[in-house]
Amino acid sequence: MRKTRVLLLEAIHPGAKEMLEREGLMVELHPHSPSGAELDELLSKANIVGIRSKTQLTASVLEKHRHLEMIGCFCIGTDQVDTKKANSIGIPVFNAPHSNTRSVAELVIAEIVALSRQLGDRNSNAHKGVWMKSADGAREVRGKTLGLIGYGHIGSQVSVLAEAFGMRVIFSDIIKKLPLGNSQRADSLDELLKVSDFVSLHVPDTAQTRGLISKREIKIMKRGASLINASRGSVVDIEALAEAIKVGDLAGAAIDVFPEEPASNKQKFESPLQGLPNVILTPHIGGSTIEAQEAIGLEVAQSFLSFLARGTTSGAVNFPQIDLALLQTEETRRAERRRVMNVHRNVPGVLGEINSIVSDLGANIQAQGLATDSTIGYLVMDVESVDGVELCKRIQALSTSLRTQLLV
Repeated sequence: MRKTRVLLLEAIHPGAKEMLEREGLMVELHPHSPSGAELDELLSKANIVGIRSKTQLTASVLEKHRHLEMIGCFCIGTDQVDTKKANSIGIPVFNAPHSNTRSVAELVIAEIVALSRQLGDRNSNAHKGVWMKSADGAREVRGKTLGLIGYGHIGSQVSVLAEAFGMRVIFSDIIKKLPLGNSQRADSLDELLKVSDFVSLHVPDTAQTRGLISKREIKIMKRGASLINASRGSVVDIEALAEAIKVGDLAGAAIDVFPEEPASNKQKFESPLQGLPNVILTPHIGGSTIEAQEAIGLEVAQSFLSFLARGTTSGAVNFPQIDLALLQTEETRRAERRRVMNVHRNVPGVLGEINSIVSDLGANIQAQGLATDSTIGYLVMDVESVDGVELCKRIQALSTSLRTQLLV
């Protein structure tokens, strides 16, 4: 593995650093989320950058740092990166869509039980010396209906755990999904809201989901129901939710994500939900467990290594997907097989031009994979008996080329 500089920000789990350093990469680990001039200075020295949810890699930032080879979001979401801009300049963006699934699901289940028993308020009062021994407002979760909005990795895992508690589970998703266990698809979002005792959100931040739960949807919800959001802060109208709790339309809420969140633990957090009864507020910790953070670190670090070694883009959120097997036998080593990757604008005739260059150099193509999207094409090829540096130089000289690199 060539000497590559990796910048890891926001206290990414050290397991990622250790994995990358074992493969010969140079890794710089920082505990905070830089911005402005500090971010520019750090990025100028890096080939690869890894972030969590706070660092903003906007279009202007990426334009300044077109030299970056890839970006890793050590979390599920990629909202903090302008993925379209990254695509247009040939930078793949990887994330970790699976590693914190269990941690978020367990938090949601814990919150369902806590809301049902008003544990937050009773705990707070006990610390103040107030004894609230009463069954008023406290209920079992068994037999209650849980409505899941979004039935992906996390939503479906919550479904399985909720059924183990004896809950009835219904779900709504824009994509057709196979129900797990005894869960059932709701006829509509409105129908789910009308019949659910608990509504839990598990959707990404998109134009379609922003403001998904507004004053109208909250009004539709079953009186005395509770709302849980551990997905994205943009999904729920916080003011409308606060008003519904104040007037008693909803029995409670558990919110882990907010429209505006402090950039660091040193900044003050404020919300209209503060001080309201049976409201659990947590500081975006759904996936913040030791197990999840370690798994996320290793998942994204492995994506980095696979891309550097083989050009693999499987799992990239903004890039054509290629995973071309690398066959390194004694025979191929004698033939000096080289692997080359090329990102180019998706226009007709590019592959023909590249193959002509290979032919002019008297080389032989052993394997080739090409995938495209509406903007770019991504090519990985194995070539025998060729000067790899010269080949990359000629391919990059094409007017359509965005990035060309010799991998092996």
